[in-house]
Amino acid sequence: MAAGPDQASTVSNHRRRRFDVRVVPHRRRSALRLRDWRMRTKLATVLVIPSVAFLVLAGVQTQSLVSRANTLSDFAAQVGIGPEIADLVHWLQQERDRTAGELSALRAASSEEESAQVVEVLRPYRDGVDQAAQALHRAAEPVGKGDSSWAETYSVAHQAYQQILYMRNVMTTVVLSDDTILGNYHRAVDALLTLLAQPSPGAERPELSDAVLRYVQFARAKDLSSRVRAELYAAARNGGYQDNDRVQLNDLRSRQLTALGAFRVAASNAQVARYDQMSQQDPFVQAGRLEERALTQNPTALTLLADDDWWTFSEVRHDLLRDFEAGILADSATQADRASAAQLRETLLMVGVIITVLLVAVLISVLIGRSMARSIRLLRSQALRIAQIELPDALARLRSVSGGVPQIEVSPAVVRSLDEIGELAEAFVAVHRSAVGVAVEQANMRRNVNAMFVNLARRSQVLVERQLELLDDLEREESDPDQLENLFKLDHLAARMRRNDESLLVLAGTESTRRWNRPVGLNAVLLAASAEIEQYQRVRHEAVADLHLVGHAVGEVVHLLAELLENATAFSRPDTIVQVMARAEGAGATVEIADQGLGMSPTALAEANAVLAEPPAADVATVERMGLFVVSHLAARHGIEVRLHGGTGGLVARIRLPGALLAAPPPPGLDPVPSPRALPVPRSQAPVTAAQPVELPVAGRRPTTVPRQAHPVPVRAEDVLAPAAAPASTGSGWWSREGPSSPATAGSPAPPSVPVTGGTNDRGLPMRVPMAQLRSVTQPAQPGQQQVARHDPDPEAVGGMLSKLYSGVRRAEAEETTEIPVPPPGTWSEGGPK
Repeated sequence: MAAGPDQASTVSNHRRRRFDVRVVPHRRRSALRLRDWRMRTKLATVLVIPSVAFLVLAGVQTQSLVSRANTLSDFAAQVGIGPEIADLVHWLQQERDRTAGELSALRAASSEEESAQVVEVLRPYRDGVDQAAQALHRAAEPVGKGDSSWAETYSVAHQAYQQILYMRNVMTTVVLSDDTILGNYHRAVDALLTLLAQPSPGAERPELSDAVLRYVQFARAKDLSSRVRAELYAAARNGGYQDNDRVQLNDLRSRQLTALGAFRVAASNAQVARYDQMSQQDPFVQAGRLEERALTQNPTALTLLADDDWWTFSEVRHDLLRDFEAGILADSATQADRASAAQLRETLLMVGVIITVLLVAVLISVLIGRSMARSIRLLRSQALRIAQIELPDALARLRSVSGGVPQIEVSPAVVRSLDEIGELAEAFVAVHRSAVGVAVEQANMRRNVNAMFVNLARRSQVLVERQLELLDDLEREESDPDQLENLFKLDHLAARMRRNDESLLVLAGTESTRRWNRPVGLNAVLLAASAEIEQYQRVRHEAVADLHLVGHAVGEVVHLLAELLENATAFSRPDTIVQVMARAEGAGATVEIADQGLGMSPTALAEANAVLAEPPAADVATVERMGLFVVSHLAARHGIEVRLHGGTGGLVARIRLPGALLAAPPPPGLDPVPSPRALPVPRSQAPVTAAQPVELPVAGRRPTTVPRQAHPVPVRAEDVLAPAAAPASTGSGWWSREGPSSPATAGSPAPPSVPVTGGTNDRGLPMRVPMAQLRSVTQPAQPGQQQVARHDPDPEAVGGMLSKLYSGVRRAEAEETTEIPVPPPGTWSEGGPK
């Protein structure tokens, strides 16, 4: 525990939240008393009242500016779509004028081929109209979303265009009058001209209204000129005028001159000069002369013109008018864009000034109030951070510690002043330091308790191993079948006691001491797990893949499987079986344990799977469900996934072994001969041999004098994983307590050339296996070796020594012990290194 820098940066982000802790005042707070207001309220009052007044006035001005900017922006967009509208009007005029001259030929056609020829003449003009209409539709779609009145006017024009499309389809099959056909064209052009005049900048910008008036008046003059052309071209193709043509042409001529005069009034001097220059061009002059000759040469009747000459000159003049109209529209669009941009700049400038003034006012207010509220705010923030984040995180780290107690740093006081607020901040830090110190003492106490658990479990393991060795001797020397069966039961109980000791080691966070230095077959691992339980006869291995596990994980995998098999047999009827299946799955393997037991409710099954997915911390409730706790911690230690699934008549435990736990099979020459304790042999099928080999003496144990009886042998995990008998040529390092049953080679045993290790630890260093190098102790004597004479002790003397030993043990247990000695790390006990 030491002081360090501020730990705010190390706090997890998901724990950060806004602190809102209210302190109960010693008297009732009044909202009308100024001194009872909180510091934040006082500062907000000083800041909000003038800011609100300023924002109200600024908002009114900004709203007016924004409204003007939006109006001009819509006006500029509507004026900007003028070229598309004018282009569609131009092509409609071309199609109308040409159609007016071809109606006589269409009615005079006597066959479909002649009608098709007339339609083919009109095809270029119709295609031009369709392309211009599509371009206008694409350009009008975004403009119509901002102005509903403009969109309604465009809808009227679009309907008129749709009527023209319908009229084209029925023109050759249905007899329509000239007035009906040309009237549809007139309505479509008038609707488009109305749409062209729709933009309005408002009463405050008359110069923009004049710009709209200029191109609208010229567009109407151009349309009237086009209608005069259509009438003259129709009369030229028909070969004469009708009765009312003179009146209609004079009316169109007068309206054209009126619109042209209005344009000259509204247009600028440059535009008028450009028009006069255009009107002096030779095609324009020729078309004007022909038109004057047709209308004024004969006072009593109209003069008929040649259709080809008239159409040629009038079409050139119409194109010149279209180019001039495009220039006027471009000037108007440029003027509208400039006005909109200027209004936008003015609006943004005003908004920027308002925001700048407001920010300056707020900044000054904050700087004034910061000196008053900073110390209190920092102190409150640190106190709440200590109470809600730092102290709970420190307690959680100390609660989950498994090795040495980590160093917990306490952040210093954030208020460095020497006034009362600074003293209060130091007091908070002192309280925090005291709380962390108490938590560290509790973590040390838990660590000592875990060390005591490990010590007791190691001692119990040593005693259980000695008990199992004694049971081996008693089983070999016992000939009574009933007494031998009781010894077998006691043997299984001792094996279960050893597994309970290993569970205590898992509870204390220590790894198992049972390790192997070579891969072990998965079938042998499953048999070893079955041998660890009491009702091993009910386990059936249905299908097991030919896989091997790494040696350092075999002991704990056996422990995990044994706990699951124990639950499967304990919570199912004695007359049912437990099925075990194993198969390769991808890079790993899957083991399934299915029983026919009571099963679990969905809620209990979900809780059990949650425990298996995230191992809980050790507490009192762990003892009640020790098996589930052990399985979850062992699975997390080796990356094994364990899930429980509800079956048809019980539960199915599915264990997924990762590929890191699988290994290649060992060389065939290193496979040992199966041990006689690997599987139980029925009494009725015990083989009878003519002569038994003479057992040689083993260091630390006297030879067996009573011949072995033909009886079933209890199964244990070490007998399945490490069989006792092996060929002499293999040099295998697998041993058991019974010693080998086959003779070895002559000569004194030499230590192995390669040290026997139990894998590597988290630092990459090899871990030694206790007593694995002492071959002279674990191997039996060779036939050719000279046997050392042994002198057996007197049984009565041994009995006296054991009696005195047990008397001393009982006296020690009767004495009151106030402290349990715990060996320091790195020392040895009966259970192995700590």
